[in-house]
Amino acid sequence: MFYWVTKYTLGVSLWLVFRPWQRGRRNVPRRGPVILASNHLSFADHFFGPLPLPRKVVFLAKSEYFTGKGIKGLVSRAFFSGVGQIPIDRTGGEASERALASGLRVLAAGNVLGIYPEGTRSPDGRLYRGRTGVARLALESRAPVVPCAMMRTFEFLPPGSHSPKFGIRPGVIFGKPMEFSRYYGRETDREALRAVTDQIIAEIAKLSGQEYVNIYAQQAKERLQAGEPAPEAEPRPAGEPVPEEPPATDSSMLTIASLVYARTVWQEPS
Repeated sequence: MFYWVTKYTLGVSLWLVFRPWQRGRRNVPRRGPVILASNHLSFADHFFGPLPLPRKVVFLAKSEYFTGKGIKGLVSRAFFSGVGQIPIDRTGGEASERALASGLRVLAAGNVLGIYPEGTRSPDGRLYRGRTGVARLALESRAPVVPCAMMRTFEFLPPGSHSPKFGIRPGVIFGKPMEFSRYYGRETDREALRAVTDQIIAEIAKLSGQEYVNIYAQQAKERLQAGEPAPEAEPRPAGEPVPEEPPATDSSMLTIASLVYARTVWQEPS
């Protein structure tokens, strides 16, 4: 209940103030288990990614959101717990296995699981090598994977910033569901896991138009913090268009549109 109350109240406010846009919402199945695999550009992704969907999206969220101290920590913990997010320890090993098990339980219940295959936010707005956890979830659950591209959220709320830029309209694009039946039975095969992960990242790149860098985002962060030059990106395939932002909505229609949007987008499916 808290999830839908928050989505309705906060969601309408976000839509009215920032006028986010979306494409491909109907590519997300209305029922059954689904993995929503997204690029990760900004803290704002947590809000604008699930915003257009009529289904609850459960994300595997970093444990730091649940362990903060003071009033800020309390608010963060209450919010992320209330909207159904699952804390994960990103130190690897047994912690990674527990995160995987948590994700599989979400999918086994027929829900939508959101995951950021890069493992952390991009340090510079580019797309980085994916971690194979998303592939293990896809193969073990046999749920379809919907690639998702967050658009302009890096410029809207850059890492470390607490003030969104009102002149930028964040967006999200949902791609067509992907299935990997040809890899079923190979859940522990490293080559299969890497192949599935790379295919998902490639689809996200097509949707987002981002440059792709073939190292992990965490490694890129460490290089930048050490004062080393930014890693080079792979060239974008010739003839592949960069997605464009749709035209702005007529401001005179915002109030009417928000009421229609609230009834159609935030209605929980039966």
